[in-house]
Amino acid sequence: MIPVYFGVIAAALILASLRVVKGPTTSDRVVAADSMTTIITSLLVLLGLFFNRYIYIDVALIYAVLSFIGVLTVARYLEGGL
Repeated sequence: MIPVYFGVIAAALILASLRVVKGPTTSDRVVAADSMTTIITSLLVLLGLFFNRYIYIDVALIYAVLSFIGVLTVARYLEGGL
């Protein structure tokens, strides 16, 4: 069942990267990049469970927090505020 999960995550990552490249507006690209970080976070959690290494779950949590802060920063920049 794990290879199916990896396949679904890979397909989602490919679709989100296409939206980042071909997004009609900048905000669409930012949302797609945020979706990619969420997908990568889920991939890290799945890898942690697959390899029975729970350090990957800690890395996934830190990555999720940093990506959230990054998206907030980009959104504020696009809005016009510093």
